[in-house]
Amino acid sequence: MEHSVASQAHTQIRRYRTIRALTALLCAVALVCPSLKANVVSSKDYILWYRNYDSPAIRALVELSLRKTPEYGDFRVLRSEELSQGRVLRELSSNRSGLVDIANVATSAQREEFLTPIPIPIDGGLLGFRVCLVMPDKLDMFKGIHNLQDLVNSDIRIGQGSHWPDTSVLQANGIKVITHTRFEILFGMLKKNRFECFARGVSEVLYDMENQHDADLVIEPNLLLAYPMPSYLFVAPGDHETAHRLQLGMERAISDGSFAVFLKKYYGRAVEMLNLHRRSVVVLDNPYLTEESWHVGRRTLENLQRRLDILTR
Repeated sequence: MEHSVASQAHTQIRRYRTIRALTALLCAVALVCPSLKANVVSSKDYILWYRNYDSPAIRALVELSLRKTPEYGDFRVLRSEELSQGRVLRELSSNRSGLVDIANVATSAQREEFLTPIPIPIDGGLLGFRVCLVMPDKLDMFKGIHNLQDLVNSDIRIGQGSHWPDTSVLQANGIKVITHTRFEILFGMLKKNRFECFARGVSEVLYDMENQHDADLVIEPNLLLAYPMPSYLFVAPGDHETAHRLQLGMERAISDGSFAVFLKKYYGRAVEMLNLHRRSVVVLDNPYLTEESWHVGRRTLENLQRRLDILTR
């Protein structure tokens, strides 16, 4: 098992280096041979998974990354059909799908093996910090929960998507999990008391509340689940050009400060409104990451206080 994980990690490191090397090569060709660039560059449509397209933050980041790479040509970002997360990953892995080009999901060793990740956490690592959407009459169940053992010993069940990596992470930590394949159905299951907590990322939950327009749902005010869970953009394993463009665009955005502006604009409000500084942090282990992504996620977890301070300035 350790050998397998290490092998996957080395494979990913080689892949990341290949992406960076090819990105540099393409940029050099464009600079040295402008006439070649003029012949090659054209407008391209990128089909973004519908749940990412409907998220203002994720769509804004994809568009920011594409704008930072004008040498690749003009672009349009289009909304995909309403595919489940499992289906969208299968479509990407097929390398032949016309249904989706880009999807943002939480990473795992398996996903990095069959798809091409852009190994930069799109939300600064906030997806691994989760709060509970609950029904108001269930709030008392969360009183006195201060650590993992308290949560495991309680009657609290957590709702998650069948194909989400979080499901396996929660189960590996001894937490009771109820699942469904469709994201939208989980809200109805919560209201029907199929589970007590719909765990949502700090970077997602306010958007969920606004999108649902449901006065019956509230955000539990005292608990914060935290585990290493980087969220990456993924493309098909053979779609090297899109991978090169997204990675180069994100690196340029980090270098010129526009990525920090993006994080502050889209996630600063959530960090402040959710009072993350005052919550009891329940730290969970995530045994399903490659070595590279585990270190990315671990650094995010260790720098939680610093990230919260930056986003609320």
